[in-house]
Amino acid sequence: MRIGVLGTGMVGRAIAGRLAALGHDVRVGSRTAGDGAVEFADAAAHGELLFNCTSGAGSLEALTAAGERNLAGKTLIDVSNPLDFSSGGPALFTTSTESLGERIQAAFPDARVVKSLNTVNCNLMVDPASLPGDHVIFVCGNEEAAKAQARDLLGELGWPPERVIDLGDITGARGAEMYVMLWVRLWGVVGSAHFNVALLSGS
Repeated sequence: MRIGVLGTGMVGRAIAGRLAALGHDVRVGSRTAGDGAVEFADAAAHGELLFNCTSGAGSLEALTAAGERNLAGKTLIDVSNPLDFSSGGPALFTTSTESLGERIQAAFPDARVVKSLNTVNCNLMVDPASLPGDHVIFVCGNEEAAKAQARDLLGELGWPPERVIDLGDITGARGAEMYVMLWVRLWGVVGSAHFNVALLSGS
């Protein structure tokens, strides 16, 4: 599959590298071409499926640069988080009644936005087996076909179907993004970013 990965940070590089190793035709997008990356618009035009791995604060600008026409009709897996570091420690620039995933979907209504992979560090995103146990990852989005495509790709990355939890439509991104504040606290408690959560049910 042709895949465009927007973002050249640790997350974008980890995802792009793993997908390329799996045999996908990957182009990494950046604001300016160079160092193995093309411009956002070129990566978005190349991809049949896209990943948004840009910083949350810059996601809408980056996706605008990618071009609405290049996003239309494509599954866009949004890995970003709405983190605000302007006052020192991280906070969210969204509220409990919205999410960055929803903002992206509203700004690009013809894209098929699926929120996923934003609740773990980049190493676990692409190698969940490196952490023992039945820990989980989440997906949410308005289109079932787009979520199915995302789940297939998550399976290639090593996430078994039973450990991919569907949170419903794109409003489910509110919970997934707010969890990141707890994740930051847990990082301090655990002393490492190499952890995740499992879902246990009594039903």
